[in-house]
Amino acid sequence: MLDDVSVTLATDAEKPLIVGLIQFYIYDFSDLEPANSERFEPGSDGRFTDYLDVERYWEDPKCAALLIRRGDRAVGFALLNTLSHSGGAIDRNMGEFFVMRKHRRGGVASAAARAIFRLYGGRWEVAIAERNQGAAIFWPRAIAATPGVTGLTTLQGDGIRWTGPILSFTTEAGNDGAPSEQTFNR
Repeated sequence: MLDDVSVTLATDAEKPLIVGLIQFYIYDFSDLEPANSERFEPGSDGRFTDYLDVERYWEDPKCAALLIRRGDRAVGFALLNTLSHSGGAIDRNMGEFFVMRKHRRGGVASAAARAIFRLYGGRWEVAIAERNQGAAIFWPRAIAATPGVTGLTTLQGDGIRWTGPILSFTTEAGNDGAPSEQTFNR
């Protein structure tokens, strides 16, 4: 496990940083689309349209924007919400998760995921886009490697709410004073 990976609740001042990182996240997702798809194309200004309602992650107490750092450098983000892709009762959903390519394959993403699951205990879902083979390999391993995870099951999306696998599990918040209630502390 990497000692220099941390996850913190993003402040209002860090919102532009996450909005900027979202451009790279969308760019990565564009690779999953067929070439003739109109999704994930840049606008006339060269920027991708923000398809995420980013503001809600700072305004809605059931959402959280988290900044992933390696040492003192921001290397990614996670956006948590309470949207269930299976239609079941959940406490948390990994809405979006991103680690810069430069920091992948060295354990940063796994360490960040474990930290998030330990910070926010409860009933979780992680929905994986059907075409995202990298995520289909990463998420089951990262979840299974998290202490305190129980009941990990894989559901299949219904093709309406979600197309692709949905990982469902429960985590215990760590004993490190981390928040474990339904809302996210600001």
